[in-house]
Amino acid sequence: MSYWSNQFALVLLATCRAILPIAAIIIGFQLLVIRKPLAHLKKTLIGFLYVLLGIAFFLEGLEMALFPLGKLMASQLTTAEFLGINPAEQNVVWQTYYWVYVFAASIGFTTALAEPSLLAVAIKAEEISGGTIHVWGLRFAVSIGVAFGLALGTFRIVTGTELYYFIIAGYIIVIVQTLFSPKMIIGLAYDIGGVTTSTVTVPLVTALGLGLAEAVPGRNPLLDGFGLIAFACLFPIIAVLCYAQIAQCRSKRNSSSKP
Repeated sequence: MSYWSNQFALVLLATCRAILPIAAIIIGFQLLVIRKPLAHLKKTLIGFLYVLLGIAFFLEGLEMALFPLGKLMASQLTTAEFLGINPAEQNVVWQTYYWVYVFAASIGFTTALAEPSLLAVAIKAEEISGGTIHVWGLRFAVSIGVAFGLALGTFRIVTGTELYYFIIAGYIIVIVQTLFSPKMIIGLAYDIGGVTTSTVTVPLVTALGLGLAEAVPGRNPLLDGFGLIAFACLFPIIAVLCYAQIAQCRSKRNSSSKP
């Protein structure tokens, strides 16, 4: 118990060092530039305390649960016994790791669907668009994009293919899609990548990538373990632009079929 309390105190101290400059800037601008007192000072201070404690607990939870869990799942899915191969065999074909791709896609879909920031953006998008953009449609599109991106990212780690091949090809697709997508969705689609890679998705994806790079023979965690977040950012953009193009085609088809 004492070890955990000491560890949590260190995490809380690091969190304070990161958050307090933000609070100082906000309060400084309020008092020195705007020159008005803080409204609801007591609520604001309590809110900052909640933020500090919440982030500290979250960071400690990552270290105790999510990071070890992601590495454990990656190592279990790549053992020779599970794959049914000879432990001495080094050159394993990429098809052997199909359960890794399935697991990565499942994790990507569910974490994106559960992402609170994505839910908030989807609700606002539906309100502003007057119902043209649907909450569940947008969330499912993003989740499918993250699922496909993570499956492709784990394939890259297994095969050892250079990251920039996938990223360059992906952004070429995004550029082409942008030329033919409705203007109202372009800004939202480009923002979706950053929205998706937030509190729920990033820890599990990072742990999965590092664990997989450690477990696959011939892979370097520093060189091959990182980069999955880039896939989780890129492919939701492609998925949302596809969703908008499909919705636009359906709308045109319905309007043309009416007498």
